[in-house]
Amino acid sequence: MKGRRLLELARPRWRALLRLALWSALEAGETFLLGYALARALDRGFLAGHTGTGLAWLGLAALGVVAGSFGTGRVHLAVAALVEPVRDDLVRRVVRRALRAPDGAAVSRLTHQVEIARDTLAGLVMVSRTFVVTAVGALIGLCTLAPVLLPVVALPLAASLALFLATLRPLARRQEVFLAADEALSAELGLAVGGLRDITAAGAQDRVAADVQERIDAEFRASRALARWGVLRTLAAGIGGRLTVVLLLVAAPWLLDHGVTPGAFVGALAYLTQSLIPALQSLMQGLGTSGARLFVVLRRLTAQGAHTQEPAHPAGEPGPDEAVRLRGVTFAYGPGAAPVVDGLDLTVPHGGHLAVVGPSGIGKSTLAELMAGVRAPDSGEVLRGCARVLVPQQAYVFTDTVRANLSYLCPDGPEDSPGDDGLIAACTAVGARELVDRIGGLDATVAPSELSAGERQLIALARAYAAPAPLVLLDEATCHLDPAAEARAERAFARRPGTALVVVAHRTGSARRARQVLVLDGAGAEHGTHDGLLHQSAFYRELTGLHPSLALGDTDGVHAVAGPGLAGDRRHVVPHGPVGQMETVRDVRDRGALGGE
Repeated sequence: MKGRRLLELARPRWRALLRLALWSALEAGETFLLGYALARALDRGFLAGHTGTGLAWLGLAALGVVAGSFGTGRVHLAVAALVEPVRDDLVRRVVRRALRAPDGAAVSRLTHQVEIARDTLAGLVMVSRTFVVTAVGALIGLCTLAPVLLPVVALPLAASLALFLATLRPLARRQEVFLAADEALSAELGLAVGGLRDITAAGAQDRVAADVQERIDAEFRASRALARWGVLRTLAAGIGGRLTVVLLLVAAPWLLDHGVTPGAFVGALAYLTQSLIPALQSLMQGLGTSGARLFVVLRRLTAQGAHTQEPAHPAGEPGPDEAVRLRGVTFAYGPGAAPVVDGLDLTVPHGGHLAVVGPSGIGKSTLAELMAGVRAPDSGEVLRGCARVLVPQQAYVFTDTVRANLSYLCPDGPEDSPGDDGLIAACTAVGARELVDRIGGLDATVAPSELSAGERQLIALARAYAAPAPLVLLDEATCHLDPAAEARAERAFARRPGTALVVVAHRTGSARRARQVLVLDGAGAEHGTHDGLLHQSAFYRELTGLHPSLALGDTDGVHAVAGPGLAGDRRHVVPHGPVGQMETVRDVRDRGALGGE
């Protein structure tokens, strides 16, 4: 199963594999000449009294070393061409998985485990390739020198390799069990050490000690099983590295009597000691240690459901008129934390416009992320029947053309964008046209550091408007715009045909413009229209600083002209200037520090 994962990752790199095989052929030639040239130098040169011939054969072997070294340099380039795309593919998988079902290990997978996989894969490719190349060159050389040498050398090596391969899967499983037992022991000890005072106060020392001892025993059993399989691996290495040489030496008289020349025997011994045995030992070391490590990491990186927080119930489909539907959704930041969203039922229809309001830190952004699928609920389900786009408070703008920034959320990038006219129309709709013209048009390069926070938000809003996503979630995406610009952007999305708009609101005007308002207060949720909530919810009135009897002069609830009649006014509250466009919620309140006025 793990091997198949590795093959799936490497299969698209067949050109790199082909280059790797071609350059490796030079190293195979070097191995072949090592034993063959040495045998001929002895038999036809030095033992026959022809020193020049012997030196010529040794010179040929030296040329083989030079050619092999050249091939080795090109092999490293081919390995890089093979491994780096695999690393990129793993990064994409990790990012997609983190966006679909985020958890606390995503950063570790992206920064640490992916690098382990890349480095280990490169090492495994090198040792495996070296063994194959060496074996091919040496076996061809043995057959060329004297075919009778082949069974004496190849059979014990094959037995050693077979025994080693038979231990790979069981040993990898034992290593995983051992790692799991070690992690469980560390977690148990961490809880015990952190809660020593409570454990002592509750008199639970014996129970905690028994739990820790159970974890220790489990790790001990796992380590013993790992050690037993390690003995078999040591035996396999001994057969390949020691027994083969002994068998060749013991069989020397018989081989010399059956046509093997002294030079051929020395060549076979050179093949064994200088090529085959070192290559076999490197293979065993690499596959036995690094290979198991790689397979464990790959399993964690490519597994779809492991170590991720999945919804408690499988997601279905919302109704035909529903853009997103939440059924009994609960979410908390950790097992012991109080839920920030608790058993929430909510439906946003196609063409709907919902504002989510509440104090800071109450869970508004978390709810938007649950709707978008960035977070997975602890229980309940989030049903989405369409594509969606989430625009966060910190707008993402990158160094590229304006066109590339605006078409970034189109499924196939600029090729699938609505065209230049569509991009300009999106900018015009959300109020970003003047900014784009000032930058220099669609072909101009965007420099994020030269843009203000509000300008970056305008580009992000135009990008979301141009994207073919019927569900738009604005998570305080207009907080750096003035109220008029904010109203223009929100109205543009609300008027876009077939669009369901969810706004995490930070101004009262956003709630007044929405058809429906969801109020989060930390203990539950209230849902209704703006006017209805002003009558029904004291918390909503407190949050907005408004009263149903207050005749609002503008969208932020501030009278543009001074006069009596403000809530609680004792004829002394006088807003000055165009505060309707400047003051934030609760700025004009008759409950100051001086006597509550």
